[in-house]
Amino acid sequence: MTERQRISSGSPYEPIVGFSRAVRAGDTVYVSGTVAWGDDGKLVGAGDVYAQAKQTIRNIEQALAQAGASLKDVVRTRVYLTDISRLPEAARAHGEAFGEIRPASSMVEVSALAEPEMLVEIEAIAVVDA
Repeated sequence: MTERQRISSGSPYEPIVGFSRAVRAGDTVYVSGTVAWGDDGKLVGAGDVYAQAKQTIRNIEQALAQAGASLKDVVRTRVYLTDISRLPEAARAHGEAFGEIRPASSMVEVSALAEPEMLVEIEAIAVVDA
């Protein structure tokens, strides 16, 4: 069985739901749905999809680093938006981070996220070269 490395973000949801921010199994890192929590524990970018997406990608990058990976290792993302008409804002942030990497990606609208002020949530999968 492949050994698992669990990465925690300290989110209050982790122990309640029973999940990790990221899990590395072998050469693959799975990053859970991530939102725009800042280092101070407060949501970054109230009302601003672009700002939230940028912070979310920073949070993903931190989780990947803890697992020995980076954004360049990402092969798949999923972007969840509470308002698909704001896709250009999320796409801009995603493109800035992943424009050269070009992972497989989906952007979908969802009716809501965990808290009403959350506008975007992103998942990622990375494969680390041995």
